[in-house]
Amino acid sequence: MSRAARLAAASILIVAAALGQDAGPVVRHYPAADVAAAFAKGAVLFDGAGGNYMIHASRREKPGMAEVHVKDADLIYVMEGSATFVTGGRVLEGKTTAPDEIRGTSIAEGQTRQLSKGDVIIVPKGTPHQFAETTNPFLYYVVKVR
Repeated sequence: MSRAARLAAASILIVAAALGQDAGPVVRHYPAADVAAAFAKGAVLFDGAGGNYMIHASRREKPGMAEVHVKDADLIYVMEGSATFVTGGRVLEGKTTAPDEIRGTSIAEGQTRQLSKGDVIIVPKGTPHQFAETTNPFLYYVVKVR
């Protein structure tokens, strides 16, 4: 990971910590090999146990569904690839798929942005969002803050 990528990832963690309490006094270390393995399949690095945030090493190989996280904000840092990302508006055919999680087919009347390597975007809780188009692979680091 480049110095700029490390700085951006560290900045995301600092913002996440500033938004609420951290996950306690435990220092967590994820060696580069473990992080690379997580990105290879798209996995959760930290599940939020004992804290108010989660860390995901996310991978997309195709567009995703529209989604709304009722309680979680997403702080996203793009590691590789590009995507068309839609936020706001309203979710079409939305259904609750888990507690406080809504998924739908697409977003109507949202704002479209192009995301690429190095970009950071913060999606507030309750905001519809969707990766409408992506490169393969599209890798992004997410801190979910509750």
